[in-house]
Amino acid sequence: MLDYGGIIMNSITEILSITYPIFQGGMGNISNAPLTAAVSEAGGLGTIGCGTMTPEEVEKIIIETKERTDKPFAINIPITVSPYTKQLVELAIKHEVKAVSLSAGNPSPLIPVLHEHNIKVIAIVAAVKHAMKAEQAGADILVAEGFEAAGINSSLELTTFTLIPQIVKHVNIPVVAAGGIGDGKGFAAALMLGAQGVQMGTRFIATKEAPFHDEYKRKILQASENETMIVGRSVGRVRRVLKGEYAEKILQHEKEGMTLEQFNEKTSEIYHIKGAIEGDFQQGYVNSGQIAGLIQDIPTVKELITTMMKEAEHQIKHVYQTFY
Repeated sequence: MLDYGGIIMNSITEILSITYPIFQGGMGNISNAPLTAAVSEAGGLGTIGCGTMTPEEVEKIIIETKERTDKPFAINIPITVSPYTKQLVELAIKHEVKAVSLSAGNPSPLIPVLHEHNIKVIAIVAAVKHAMKAEQAGADILVAEGFEAAGINSSLELTTFTLIPQIVKHVNIPVVAAGGIGDGKGFAAALMLGAQGVQMGTRFIATKEAPFHDEYKRKILQASENETMIVGRSVGRVRRVLKGEYAEKILQHEKEGMTLEQFNEKTSEIYHIKGAIEGDFQQGYVNSGQIAGLIQDIPTVKELITTMMKEAEHQIKHVYQTFY
């Protein structure tokens, strides 16, 4: 096994028993076993996003993922979004999942329960205050997500480049950078900001193993730097999506006075699946981070991760040689 400039072995890889400190972001109700397993098989941390799926649906994906890989993977539980938080924690314990990432809520009550069963806890945060509280509660790793990221974001709208160094300054546990990262240069930049790894969502959509509609992947490949848009700001539920007919309709409804309840209905899993799985952008939408403008190919997951590590090593060496 090659050691790309010492990047591979750090606190994150040791805590999670993975090869590369690269996480797959939770993809909610479009999460699936093929992509999760592919990321873990390639040495990263594959993640099953639970979204609002039932425990039975999540368990089916967990079982299939375990059939596809014996490498560590995680499940993401959005605490205030899922109506099944308690049951999902029980599933993680039952199937001896290596790690659980907790988002969209206070992780403190769940951390001791997971630790009792030797499950590592990853807390997703978007502010220094939340990062410090998660560390105090016992989280093992933090994922600090900037406003560039796809899907539901913090209403604070802090960017990755400003968020990471501030969080790193105030905590003593490993930090993973998320939002606006999709290649080796982004990985190297995250390391320079003080992160020890990266989490990606949109970039993993555009891979051969990702079982999403070709139209979704095509739109990502054709995306310019301003191809994403924000919906939900008026109702306090910020979500970054790829531009499309249905997304524009949601924005128009907001201008007409849409309520939070109406917004949640219009962005429910039904419409997400229509876009991501069925490729219907007239009746559905897809999440996408701003990194879409940088994506120009559809490699295998293994090719993507290996290339990223090589690019990061090259970039770090190049910068070092330039200045020293």
